[in-house]
Amino acid sequence: MSPKKKARHLSNTGKEDDGESVSSAGEKRKAAASAGKDKRSSEAPAPPQFCRWLMKSEPESRFENGIDVKFGIEDLKALPEQTGCWDGVRNYQARNFMRQMKEGQLAFFYHSNCKNPGIAGVMKIVKESYVDHTQFDKKDVHYDASSKPHNPKWSMVDVKYQRMMKRYLPLSELKKYHLQHRAKGGPLKDMALFTRARLSVQPLTTEEFDFILSLEDKQPL
Repeated sequence: MSPKKKARHLSNTGKEDDGESVSSAGEKRKAAASAGKDKRSSEAPAPPQFCRWLMKSEPESRFENGIDVKFGIEDLKALPEQTGCWDGVRNYQARNFMRQMKEGQLAFFYHSNCKNPGIAGVMKIVKESYVDHTQFDKKDVHYDASSKPHNPKWSMVDVKYQRMMKRYLPLSELKKYHLQHRAKGGPLKDMALFTRARLSVQPLTTEEFDFILSLEDKQPL
């Protein structure tokens, strides 16, 4: 809530202290505010539209309520048509990124919460955002009692395996590039993997994505 404005003192002539009529002053202020608003809206940068992504999943067994939540790139590759739904996202910002995804866009499959986290392969978005059914399943580890069928909170997309990386790109190597680029400039200087590290679904710029792909053909840093 914005703070209350102080009342202006009016003279008994019905004018403000500088002699300008209240109605005239008000009209000028409205016009100036409107012009300022139009100027700001025209100058304000449009929100970034991302077309590449990094999506994290756990390749090593970890049990929640007796259920193994393991899902690595080999598990995606083994599914029928090498396609599966990316369910279980329970962070609003990560969910919102998934809602921006378009069919045909590419994403890195990132192995997280494991001995050697890093980028394992590439997948493609093959179905755009729709309701994540696991939020309503009481037997699922991602069940959310506060989410209602008439107003679901959580979404998911479908992804399809494309290929493994030519070589696994570990987090430790990516971090070295990030630190170099932050100091001297480069495409990974603001990479979300280091600025928004906890997010399981992260946006990538085209420059970030292409640079990371180029590392496949280079010797480890």
